[in-house]
Amino acid sequence: MTLTYRDGISIGEIVVYIPALFIAIFLAIRHGFGRNSGWYFIILFSLARILGGALELATISNPTSIGLYTGSAILTNVGFSPLELATLGLLSRLLENINKTHKTILSPRVLNLIQLIITVGLILGIVGGVDAGSNYDTTGKFQPTTLNKAGTALFIASYVLTVIATIIASFSASHAESGEHRLLFAVAFSLPFLLVRLVYSVFSTFTHNKDFNLLTGKPTVLLCMALLQELAVVIVFEAVGLTLKKLPKVAQGAQIVGSMDSSDASQLQNGAQKPQQKENVFLKIAKHTIIGKVVMAIVGSGKNQSRDLEMNGESFIQK
Repeated sequence: MTLTYRDGISIGEIVVYIPALFIAIFLAIRHGFGRNSGWYFIILFSLARILGGALELATISNPTSIGLYTGSAILTNVGFSPLELATLGLLSRLLENINKTHKTILSPRVLNLIQLIITVGLILGIVGGVDAGSNYDTTGKFQPTTLNKAGTALFIASYVLTVIATIIASFSASHAESGEHRLLFAVAFSLPFLLVRLVYSVFSTFTHNKDFNLLTGKPTVLLCMALLQELAVVIVFEAVGLTLKKLPKVAQGAQIVGSMDSSDASQLQNGAQKPQQKENVFLKIAKHTIIGKVVMAIVGSGKNQSRDLEMNGESFIQK
């Protein structure tokens, strides 16, 4: 059995992304899955690259399996989306830090909109890849479908919006806490690599250039324009993540009160005092009614009896 150039690239993917996966898991545990979804998407991306390499190597023993080739091609094609989602995750942490002391023009809703565009593009890319695999089974040619083209178009739009969001965030980056500025540098540094990776997706989707075909294209083109670009982004993100300090967890109640206006806070305090006021009203009513006096007498006698039992028990123990 002889390993091909493409098989060697797949082995390299597995070897590189196994430690990258563990580092991403460590960063997600350290910084929090909910607080920074960027690390979560790096975990998904690392798993996709490991699985994609494994599927490619599995074709050595089963060269006629269309499913293995299709699965490897789909994982290669959608690799851009998790990295861009990770980029938005880091940018979201930066904006969250800036907004503690300074109001930014960039709203979190804008980042959520970009994430939605990427997610839709990811879904279209997966479905289109499955359709392309079915066509490959009948025609022997792996050609991207209309859904693949629509998904890549959404990736282009999301990339442009990410660049604009990064530029806007840069004007307020000076208000970030010490150490958090490096998030902006990591995002800005990754954008050229993501651009090259996006160009590869554009050529493989919209052109009939054989060098960019996901199944039969030149391995060197795939390595230089896609895989190495992705690896550079992962290295930068994880290196910056290891240098970031762990943000303290803020109590939920403090976050709610801190985010409220003074009028809202006073309403919250008044609402907390209402049960006590209602309880006092009920006691007053009970004291001035016959039934209430009987109930209170029974309760009071019960409390007195329990106190007597406790005192008798203590005296018995002392004896």
